[in-house]
Amino acid sequence: MVETMRRILSASHWGAYYARVCEGRIVGVEPFRHDPAPSPMIVAVPESVHSTCRVARPSIREGWLRRGPGHSGDTRGADRFVETSWEEALELVAAEIERVRAQHGNGAIFGGSYGWSSAGRFHHAKSQLSRFLNASGGCVGAVDNYSMGAAMVLLPHVLGSDDLLWRGMDWDVLAQHTDLIVSFGGLPLKNAQIDGGGMGEHTVEAQLRKLKARGTQFVLIGPAASDNPDFTQAEWIAARPTTDTALMLGLAATLLDEGLYDKAFIERCTVGFERFRAYLDGETGTARITPEWASQVTDVPAETIRQLARKMASRRTFITLSLSIQRSRHGEQAYWAGVVLAAMLGRIGLPGGGIGFGYSAANGMGNAVVRFQPPTLPGLSNPVEGFIPCARVADMLLNPGADYDYDGRRLTYPDIRLVYWCGGNPLHHHQDLNRLLGAFRRPDTLIVHEPWWTPFARQADIVLPATTTAERNDIMASRSGRHILAMKQAVAPVGQARDDFEIFRSLAARLGVEDVFAQGRSEMEWLEAIYESARAQNQALGIDMPEFSAFWADGVFVLPDPGAPNIPFADFRAEPDRHPLATPSGKIEIFSQTIDGFGYEDCPGHPRWMEPEEWLGAPAAARFPLHLITNQPATRLHSQLDMTAVGQVQKISGREPIWLNPGDAAARGVGEGDIVRVFNDRGACLAGARLVERLSAGVAVMATGGWYDPLVPGEIGALEKGGNPNVLTLDKGASRLSQACSAQTALVEVERWGAPLPPITAYDQPRFAPPPFSSSCP
Repeated sequence: MVETMRRILSASHWGAYYARVCEGRIVGVEPFRHDPAPSPMIVAVPESVHSTCRVARPSIREGWLRRGPGHSGDTRGADRFVETSWEEALELVAAEIERVRAQHGNGAIFGGSYGWSSAGRFHHAKSQLSRFLNASGGCVGAVDNYSMGAAMVLLPHVLGSDDLLWRGMDWDVLAQHTDLIVSFGGLPLKNAQIDGGGMGEHTVEAQLRKLKARGTQFVLIGPAASDNPDFTQAEWIAARPTTDTALMLGLAATLLDEGLYDKAFIERCTVGFERFRAYLDGETGTARITPEWASQVTDVPAETIRQLARKMASRRTFITLSLSIQRSRHGEQAYWAGVVLAAMLGRIGLPGGGIGFGYSAANGMGNAVVRFQPPTLPGLSNPVEGFIPCARVADMLLNPGADYDYDGRRLTYPDIRLVYWCGGNPLHHHQDLNRLLGAFRRPDTLIVHEPWWTPFARQADIVLPATTTAERNDIMASRSGRHILAMKQAVAPVGQARDDFEIFRSLAARLGVEDVFAQGRSEMEWLEAIYESARAQNQALGIDMPEFSAFWADGVFVLPDPGAPNIPFADFRAEPDRHPLATPSGKIEIFSQTIDGFGYEDCPGHPRWMEPEEWLGAPAAARFPLHLITNQPATRLHSQLDMTAVGQVQKISGREPIWLNPGDAAARGVGEGDIVRVFNDRGACLAGARLVERLSAGVAVMATGGWYDPLVPGEIGALEKGGNPNVLTLDKGASRLSQACSAQTALVEVERWGAPLPPITAYDQPRFAPPPFSSSCP
């Protein structure tokens, strides 16, 4: 009998969808009925679930299996794998956790994960991993994130919290009141396809069109004109990469010199302006800040800087800062300078004015959503106090026992013997991959849960096959979206895949903590528990949600309208004494006594221009004269979907494209579609040349997320064949304050590749060996 086609609701980070299922396979998808502008990436779901890259069975690296933990790290990435039973794999994992705990303590376990593996709130890999490890004695964890790590640490010192990173002024308010939007880093629609907790509707393009229809003017500051949609008709100011701080200082100097700044707002709502003013005036031993000075740094004409400052001062202006501009050396300075510039304009707290962060970096920023509590898996307290900033993974593994600074604290890197990674791909997120690969050879054991044979799975000692979202039940809920969705299992687990919860439940049973971890609940019982907990909390907020059974049957709950618009700092602006910020002064801190007291030479007490090691004005540019910008891809989320047809559509001969200015390409004998070698002292990769007219000279652009594919597997420093730009990026903390990632601080050179093209092998299955041991091996 032929199975009837079923239509099942589910969701991903790039949108909700209905999976069409027939005979146990997803054969197609349809967009969610409430989504006015669905992402084309949803069509990759069937190929992703049924990919030939799937991990079919638990697999153990042959060298680890033969020689044991800690004796074979130098062959990671090159070894064959031995497929084994779940029983044997779980026994090996549990025994290794117990060994490390007994010999080195729980502080020798690093719980590595990241939040993008699932849009579901229960099968959230980082939450599941943390809950399991904390139930069994704890682990070293990570704080902050790669996307906005510098801002997450800085903004609480300057604004009292990092709330603006999660919820900014509503788009509807901007559309009603904003005359001018000045975007440092742009408003790229390709980024707005995704959101951290999934989404029921894509909203950004419609909101930008609404702004344009009202007559709002746009200014884009950045090296690529395409970082704003064409329909915004933005004025393009092509500043050199990573010089945003200098440009903001030039704008601030103009406001000061021409008496255009809001003196009353500065005096009433900020502290430290006189210290900053003395810096602008050159009274602190540095050059006087002028538009001419800023022009020398940014390559933007001084008169353009003056005219922009006057325009910003003459109308209701909203400044947006992309997340990318703080992912650089001294990245904190750009965000701090942006806050100071907005304060000098005096529009903070007014409808349509002030500053926002990360607009169009994801779909959610600016959405008018009622404040509510989404269903969330509860955590367990971590008995281990140690942690690292997430971008310092390689530093931690390479330097056990070394001291380092972070946000006013002096910390010590732990000696990690076991890395347990569940969700996320550090070979996408991290910088200087050759350094990172060397670091991952240091621990005794690396355990990974993965649905696919990703490049990171190939580095692991133990690989446990995990389900995708389509193979399990869950709940989608994002604080920045109106929809709560039932994500219903569409197909049975592929191969021998198990969901992370079941894997951890089995391990918890072997370690004697199953009751603590699972609390006797199944998957569906957990979904009902976290939903009903959220329902009770939301009822107290005036939001009536249906009971779980009704919600699950219907599949969709739409939150009510929020009522009052969100205008950040409106109460503070109106009455700063009655509604102080959570800063030491209660005001916006243009000068921070706290940060100044840390004594960090790379992050002083007020914003200033500080030269990074690599930029187009640095001596290093003589050898590597192109500034590499690494951005979010248009056809995948991070490295997800790279192995699908959707993920491949923009590639050139299987390689990631690299955007080059036609003049830069001609000077190197490179034509459209040529394969080039991109290199610096950290590494080299192959890419396909794409010539882009409206791209600054001296700039190259590559999307991140191509699967790492070395010419020689396991060889550190090998040519990367597919175009992963993180073999080129800088792995150094933004500053001692945040220790955040500095991905945008990178200089490279490009040359035409004349040799035969090596084949792409990243999506192949790894080599397998026959089982050399019985299931009873220790």
